[in-house]
Parts: sequence; C-alpha cells; structure tokens
Amino acid sequence: MVGLSSNRRRAAYDVAAWLQGRGKRVVPVHPRAETVHGERGYASLSAIPFPVDVVDVFVRSELAGAVADEAVAIGAKAVWFQLGVVDEAAYDRTRAAGLTMVMDRCPMIEAPRLPLLAGRG
Repeated sequence: MVGLSSNRRRAAYDVAAWLQGRGKRVVPVHPRAETVHGERGYASLSAIPFPVDVVDVFVRSELAGAVADEAVAIGAKAVWFQLGVVDEAAYDRTRAAGLTMVMDRCPMIEAPRLPLLAGRG
C-alpha cells in the first residue's frame, strides 16, 4: 500500500487494517519505510524483495502516475487508486501494459460487490 504510514488519522491506516482482517497481506510503501500493522515497510515498490500482486495507492493524484508506472515495472498484476486519486493518463498506461486498474474507489466501499474483498470468496 503506497502511502501507508503509522499515522492513525489517515484513511490508509484503517483500510490496511480492514484488508488484513480479510486475510490480505498489506505491505507499507512510504519514504520513511515504517513498520505498520506488523508489516515491515519499504521506501519504494522496487525495494520490496518479493512479488507484489496489487498496488493500492494512497497518494495525491499528481504523484499517482509515477506509482502506477513503478507497479508496471515491478510486474504487479493490478493497481488500485483510492478515492480521490485520479490520473486518466496513468489509468490508460497501466491498462495498456495489461494490468487491471481501478481508479477513484475504496475496497472497503466496494467489498459488497467483490466477494474476495469481503472475505466470502
């Protein structure tokens, strides 16, 4: 989760806990590389020493495109831009690279329509 820090007032903190509660591994990616919810953090996606399936993006829209490009470069399968994170050009580039792309959505809100996120699949 890009933008996840130990700041409990940020939405990313709660969304990460929610995802973990549904059995998902959530790896913090933040310049401070903090450990959050028991998971070691990394300063960038490329610093993660294991494969990443989904890159969940909690950064400002103007920074999101570079994150999407890095997700493509590391071989992620999907990119998820959180609520309010919009970059149409990044969306198009990511889809053109063959990745699944979700933009301006939150998994906690989408869960009823996505059984795997809701823990029912």
